[in-house]
Amino acid sequence: MNDNKRLLSLDVLRGLDLFLLVALQPVLRPVLVELNCEALNDTLLYQFDHAEWEGMRLWDLVMPLFLFMSGVTMPYSLPKYRTQNGNIKVWTRVLIRFVLLFMLGMVVQGNILALNPDRVYIYSNTLQAIAVGYLLTVPMVLYMKPKQQLLCIMMLLIVYSIPMHWSGDWSAQGNFAAVLDKTVLGRFRDGSVVAADGNVQFAGWYDYTWIWSSITFCCTVALGSLAGYITKNGNNNRVATARNLLFFGVALLVAGMLAGVWQPIVKRIWSASFTLYSAGWCYLLLALFYWWIDVRQHTEGWGWLLLFGCNAISAYLLGEIVDFRSIADSLFHGMAQYLDNWYPVLLTFCNSVILFFILKMMYKAKLFLKV
Repeated sequence: MNDNKRLLSLDVLRGLDLFLLVALQPVLRPVLVELNCEALNDTLLYQFDHAEWEGMRLWDLVMPLFLFMSGVTMPYSLPKYRTQNGNIKVWTRVLIRFVLLFMLGMVVQGNILALNPDRVYIYSNTLQAIAVGYLLTVPMVLYMKPKQQLLCIMMLLIVYSIPMHWSGDWSAQGNFAAVLDKTVLGRFRDGSVVAADGNVQFAGWYDYTWIWSSITFCCTVALGSLAGYITKNGNNNRVATARNLLFFGVALLVAGMLAGVWQPIVKRIWSASFTLYSAGWCYLLLALFYWWIDVRQHTEGWGWLLLFGCNAISAYLLGEIVDFRSIADSLFHGMAQYLDNWYPVLLTFCNSVILFFILKMMYKAKLFLKV
């Protein structure tokens, strides 16, 4: 594999991440709810839901893994493009990608398609987190060596943590990042409504933060780019590369747990401890897939995940925006009277199947949405 060829293991891992997000979990969760089996509820159902506040479950890893993998590809593409085209063109490309991802995020989470000004939210989506994290990581990849980049990540984590600790409030609505979002975004913060008296009311159920968390979004993407350096520069000794990924994964897990002594591991505010801890799991997953696929050369049988991994943006947009259940409902509506509560489960399953075959047709036609 030359330096600029994308890793098969990365595309498979990305495919698994998107498969969990847009296909498996939407079907599995309602099935588990309907089965109402205590053993399954305490294991599978528990892991396929977000932690209420502190801690991390499997489902809390989906978003950081998405951000992390966007960073892994950066050392493969950006330096070469800059060498061939110069600084102006590389930054033009970066800014266009940032704007497109940010606007697509608004389409998904900002409810622009509702054509309702009251439902337009500026910064509230995974694609926007990727966009911002990518933009802030680009200078590190273009102008810093890996050791300098690692030092920069450490400094950013400290910068993030200072006001969070200074405020002394780690509650869902009172932490510094949440207060900043409410102050800056106001009416355009997700979950907010304008009351009759003109004041903005913030929903108590919404506790995600974005503006200050952009710092740690960047750290997640940048830690992914460091993994990209490891795989790119370790092509001549893939066993050692897998071992290095494993080492960094364990080190980050330990660092995250130690940081968790001083600040909680919370996905919703993307705390520094969560950044380190989730990145550790991302490194371990990449190490496992890299060792199994790129080192051991077990390359067969991954095609179905490549449908999601090679068209990740398309899978995410289709899965989040388009409701294919209406198609299934038009065909199977007569079954509703017999299936009762299982009928919505059938529609959700059909939704995932339709999405799968659309991605399959796009893959065969070599139609890939590149942003």
